[in-house]
Amino acid sequence: MLETIWFVLWMLLWAVYFILDGFDLGLGSLLPFVAKNETERRIVYNASGPFWDGNEVWLIAAGGVTFAAFPKAYAVMFSALYAPLLVLLFALIFRAVSYEFRGKVESALWRGMWDCVHYFANLVPALLLGVAFANLFMGIPVDAKGVYHGSLLGLLNPYGLAGGVFFVLVFCLHGALWLLLKSRDDLQVRALAAANFLWPLEFILLLVFLWLTWRFTHLFALYLANPALFVLPVLAAVGIIATKVLLTTGRLWSAWAAHGLFILGVTFFGVTGMYPGIIISSLDPAATITVFNGASTPATLTIMLGVALVMVPIVLCYQFWMYRLFSGPVTADSIAADHHAY
Repeated sequence: MLETIWFVLWMLLWAVYFILDGFDLGLGSLLPFVAKNETERRIVYNASGPFWDGNEVWLIAAGGVTFAAFPKAYAVMFSALYAPLLVLLFALIFRAVSYEFRGKVESALWRGMWDCVHYFANLVPALLLGVAFANLFMGIPVDAKGVYHGSLLGLLNPYGLAGGVFFVLVFCLHGALWLLLKSRDDLQVRALAAANFLWPLEFILLLVFLWLTWRFTHLFALYLANPALFVLPVLAAVGIIATKVLLTTGRLWSAWAAHGLFILGVTFFGVTGMYPGIIISSLDPAATITVFNGASTPATLTIMLGVALVMVPIVLCYQFWMYRLFSGPVTADSIAADHHAY
C-alpha cells in the first residue's frame, strides 16, 4: 500500500512540475517569435522572472522522491538516461545564467547572445523531457541487473521524438496562455495569436501521440482491465477542450488553469499506465523495476510520508502566496519602476 501511495505522489510531483515550470519553458521557447523589441523581450523574461526558480523545486522534489522512495529505479534511470539527463541539467543551468547575465552589459550583441542561450535552454529541456518519458512509457533495454543496453541515439526513436515534440507544443501553449495573463497591448495580441495557432496543433498531435502510444506501448492494457481509470484521459480531454472554449470567451486565468488540468490528466494517464512498473524493460518483462521490487523499506516510506504531508502543503502555500503577490501584468512602466527586474 505504501509503495502505491508513493507512486501516486511521485506522479503528482511530476505533474505539478510540468504545470508550473512548463510555462517557463514555453515562454523561453516562444521568445523569438512573440517579442519584437527590447521592451517586449524584457516583459517575457519578467513574466517568468519571479517564478522559474521556485517552479524548479518540483523537479528537485520529483528526483528526490525517486531517489528516496524508489532507489533501484533511480539508479537505473539515471544510468540509462545519463546522457539526456546531463544535457537537461546543463540546459537548466544555462537558463538560470541567462536570466542573470543578460542585463549585465549594455550591448545589443551581448543581450542577443543570451536571448539565444535562453531560447535553447528552454526548448531543449522541453524536448528531452518528452523524449525521456515517451521512452519510459515504451520501455528501455535494461536487463535483470539493471544494466542499460541501449544508446543515446536509440532513445531518439519515432515514439520518443513524437513525445518530445508533443511536450514542446504543450509547454509552448502553456507559456502563451501565461503571457496572455502577464502582458498587454501588441505583445498580448501576439500571445493570443500564438495560443490560437498552437491549440489545434496540440490537439492533432495529442491524437497522433495516443495512436502511437497504442501501437508502441502497453499503457492501455491497464485501462482495458480497469475501465474506471479512463477518467484520467477524460480529464485531459475536458482540460484541452475547456482551454479553447475559455480562451475564446476571454476568461484567461480559467483557460490557463484548464490547460494545467490537461497537463495533469496527460501526466496521470501516461504514468498510471506504467503501473506497477517504473522502469519497464523492453528486453525482459521480468527485469522490469516495479513499485514493489524497487521501493525502499516500509519504515523509510512511512517516515518520508509523514515529512511529505507536512512539508508539501507548506511549499504549496508559499507558492500560492508568491503567485498572488506577482499576479499583476508586467508592463514597460512596472519594469522601469523595479530596479531588480531582469
